[in-house]
Amino acid sequence: MTNATPQLVVHRDKELMAQAAAARLITRIVDAQAARGTASVVLTGGRNGNALLAAIAASPARDAVDWGRLDLWWGDERFVPAADPDRNAVQARAELLDAVPLDPARVHEMPASDGADGSDVEAAAARYAEELAKAAGPGDRLGVPAFDVLLLGVGPDTHVASLFPEHPGVRETERTVIGVRGAPKPPPTRISLTLPAIRAAREVWLLAAGEDKAGAVALALSGPGELQAPASGAYGRSRTLWLLDRAAAERIPPQLYPPASA
Repeated sequence: MTNATPQLVVHRDKELMAQAAAARLITRIVDAQAARGTASVVLTGGRNGNALLAAIAASPARDAVDWGRLDLWWGDERFVPAADPDRNAVQARAELLDAVPLDPARVHEMPASDGADGSDVEAAAARYAEELAKAAGPGDRLGVPAFDVLLLGVGPDTHVASLFPEHPGVRETERTVIGVRGAPKPPPTRISLTLPAIRAAREVWLLAAGEDKAGAVALALSGPGELQAPASGAYGRSRTLWLLDRAAAERIPPQLYPPASA
């Protein structure tokens, strides 16, 4: 199996999917900490990302994680003021982060529009790229850490992070973080990891639940290319996992996943 070959896990419904993904992520973090002392995870926003965080918060197994030895990053962020409720980081804090004993120095939020760079989204993106580079080890690719798990929600148009179909950001091959202007989904200005940065992760997990995601999931898994379907270009160095509910998986050709996985 190559790193780009996805593994599919299909759950009965979105609630079970969130709970199972939470248990899987807790296990992965604990394993990484046992192996290397620390772990690093890239969070995603949206309804599935937030449901996953809420499920971790509700899980008794969350206490198995050494939260003080966990680095948290984000795959993308809305470029709005730091306290704006639309920010992924604000939502993540509400769902989980404020309830666990994280080391504040290890929580790496993307810059806000009222931060040091003001409204200059390109400078803010460059600032985050520099923060990633400082955290990267000597053997890490592209000047980003080898994240243990990088989470991505899949949009109904197949976008991941803030990389949208046919948008300039999907074509980026050099930079690890970009400013996004004119995004088709509001707000139009965002910060996002690029596909090369995403592919530096050890594992990439893509989350999709609901019938409104079924077309996007089927398209991305049919291999159209990342320009038309950015989700198809998101894969990890050692593993690529699609975590779905039955509604999101309903249009996938049966040969792509065994019925037993449902």
